[in-house]
Amino acid sequence: MIHVPFVDLRAQSRELHDELHEVFESVTSRAAYTMGPELGEFEAAFASFCGAGFCAGVSSGTDAVRLALQAAGVGPGDEVIVPVNTFMASAEAVSHCGATPAFVDCLAGTANLDPSLLEGAITPRTKAILPVHLYGQPADIDAIGGVAARHGLAVVEDACQAHGAVYKGRPCGSLGVTAAFSFYPGKNLGALGDGGAVVTSDVAGDRMVRLLRNHGEETKSVHEAIGYCNRLHNLQAGFLLTKLTHLKEWNNARRAAALRYDELLTAVSGATPLECRGDVQHVYHLYVVQVEGRDAVRGQLGAEGVQTGIHYPVPLHLQPAYKHLGYGPGDFPVAEAMAARILSLPMFPGITPQQQEYVAEQLAAAIAGGAAA
Repeated sequence: MIHVPFVDLRAQSRELHDELHEVFESVTSRAAYTMGPELGEFEAAFASFCGAGFCAGVSSGTDAVRLALQAAGVGPGDEVIVPVNTFMASAEAVSHCGATPAFVDCLAGTANLDPSLLEGAITPRTKAILPVHLYGQPADIDAIGGVAARHGLAVVEDACQAHGAVYKGRPCGSLGVTAAFSFYPGKNLGALGDGGAVVTSDVAGDRMVRLLRNHGEETKSVHEAIGYCNRLHNLQAGFLLTKLTHLKEWNNARRAAALRYDELLTAVSGATPLECRGDVQHVYHLYVVQVEGRDAVRGQLGAEGVQTGIHYPVPLHLQPAYKHLGYGPGDFPVAEAMAARILSLPMFPGITPQQQEYVAEQLAAAIAGGAAA
């Protein structure tokens, strides 16, 4: 039996041990823990990486989505269109603004938001559309942006899984009025703890995020707004700045691993990878397939040492927290069907061809065993 972890963060930490230790020593020797120079250096570097004018580091991806929405003008009483197949934080951030998420279904091929459904979801209260670049693949921004422009809506990117992804030559983070990134440890660019950022080229939006993340304070002891304590810690910014220099290499390794999976899975009957659009550069935060009898298949893989994930087993409209919105089973059939079939296979930059071959071999055996049962 070969053990294949879902994500191998330990290997990355070993690889970067000396560089990360140097950051730790530098920050702790100066006791520069909050709003220090590493934060500014990382913000400038990440803004450039995203092809945007500004970046404001914040405390988590969830806070980044909320602040990106607020900077785009979303507030109490508004509605924001959100894909129903995504992590809870996308909708939570809308609720934290005092707004209401209006869910739309996803595309069967990519699992990203279906732009053809947007017109039917727009009401007089709609303020923004929140496309999620799910699993590391950019959403169809041209189609989404066209609808938004016709109705005067803001496009706010949830790019929390898409660090370095590119849509028609344009980096994620530069495709909407604002964009949110997460630096949760398992992300393509992960901190050693929680972290996030709001990226924009809008001067006023950037200023608002910077005010709100730090108690509404621009000048010491002068609070221009009622804000939050949502700062990205300086130590984490230093770690992220170090890791950012490796991100292109890591994303290329993920794409190479995805190509190997694509080739291996052509021989696995009953496993269907999600589609990758031809006009994007996918960064494969996750590599997702669809299989029948997913839970049994996943259990068998686990028994053979292959760790997997499900992203996501319960569409947002069926989450108990959103029961009050009045949605029910059958309202979003594509997402509901996918929720029962999707399976995330091990994916990280250092995954080896041998590990992937073992994953494909065990996946084929698990599917065949399920069919035989």
